[in-house]
Amino acid sequence: MKYTTLVNKQNKFKESFLNKINLVKTTDVDNKEVFLEEETYKAYIELKEYLKDKNIDIGITSAYRTIDYQKSLYDKFPEENNQEYVDNYVALPGYSEHHTALAIDIGININGEYIDDITDKTNDIYEEIHKHLYKFGFILRYPKNKENITGYQHEPWHIRYVGKLPARIMYQEDLTLEEYLNNYSCVLYINKPKDCTSFDVVNIISKLFGIKRVGHTGTLDPMATGVLIVTVGKATKIVELLTAKDKEYIAGVELGIKTDTYDNTGKVLEKKEVPNNLSIEETLNSFKKTYLQEVPIYSAVKVDGKKLYDYARNNKEVTLPKKEVTIKEIELLEKNNNTFTIKTLVTKGCYIRSLINDIGNELNTGAIMTSLIRTKQGNISIEETNTLEEIKNNKYKLHTIEEVLDYPTIEVDNELEFKIKNGVVLDNNWNIKDKVLFKNNNKLLGIYEVYNNKLKVWKNFT
Repeated sequence: MKYTTLVNKQNKFKESFLNKINLVKTTDVDNKEVFLEEETYKAYIELKEYLKDKNIDIGITSAYRTIDYQKSLYDKFPEENNQEYVDNYVALPGYSEHHTALAIDIGININGEYIDDITDKTNDIYEEIHKHLYKFGFILRYPKNKENITGYQHEPWHIRYVGKLPARIMYQEDLTLEEYLNNYSCVLYINKPKDCTSFDVVNIISKLFGIKRVGHTGTLDPMATGVLIVTVGKATKIVELLTAKDKEYIAGVELGIKTDTYDNTGKVLEKKEVPNNLSIEETLNSFKKTYLQEVPIYSAVKVDGKKLYDYARNNKEVTLPKKEVTIKEIELLEKNNNTFTIKTLVTKGCYIRSLINDIGNELNTGAIMTSLIRTKQGNISIEETNTLEEIKNNKYKLHTIEEVLDYPTIEVDNELEFKIKNGVVLDNNWNIKDKVLFKNNNKLLGIYEVYNNKLKVWKNFT
């Protein structure tokens, strides 16, 4: 269920949306039957009870509308108002947020009468209400000074349910729904849980944020935990910069066994006795090197357009590709009979399962990975991450593109902003060596890179 679905003058309501929601019956201020989407209704009741403690009584003046009902409203307005008024305040049939059952017009009880208009009595009360909407997953849909974005005049009575996390962000950053969906970006440092794929994490974040564009910067196996950097919105444009980082892992190893997956989740292929006099530390030290590492067959790497694990599942022969990797650091943390734990720092593209399999081959015993924690990616350590549960409960830290990229940031004037927006090649007046971020009024415009002693656009964010 996408609570951030966009319906405005350019985006028509899709009636199939109604098949995905549950409608709940309630009553408006005139005691007439109206309907709301289930979670929207629950959030509205919580908001209403919360405001009661502040001596504010609200009621519903309009909720879900059918397209036919919207047409009847639209048709009668020109009789009472000029066309400019109608265009500024009334949606065409099929283009009203009320079709979603996520939008509510609220009235304020003033001396027994519910008023949903701007008056001397209601203005301050509406402003007080607006301060608390995000706590319950609502936004003020048509705020002041955003008419050129929303297409409608300020309506302090029109609130919209989007979910708590998006509502909080939109409130704190003063964003309309259009701005949030089209321009928002952030980076999350997540502690991936066990038995969950990296793709699962991306889907969860996409649903929580209500944004389709979400990516990650380095796959972790389902059995692995630890640092997974996730990009949201326009930050997906920098995935490749964050992927190209060294990674640190702590891994559990068991000797005397081989499996088809190189870990303890696979089919056992061979078992061996393990001698007592193995020189494990010496062998580990011999892997501090750059070498061609064979990609495990149970991986998403493609050969001739097919993922390797498809070959494995279909029992098809395939030549496994090799990739150059560097093991920068590797050390023995703990040893106990046939098991031990290692800590290692490796370059992009290194499979720890393959590294452990190679170590087992070198020891002539076989070895499998029994656990894996990514403790660091680049400069991001596991101590800086949030769990999915923390994010779901609004206990998280969001990071900007500027924070996560180790490049200079330069504030420019309006003239230079115009050139950057249009991708104009710039003179390298700042002696940039690699890449640079350009901003104006705290808004990221783009990333440029050095090319033939000039600066050319690498990614445009406008």
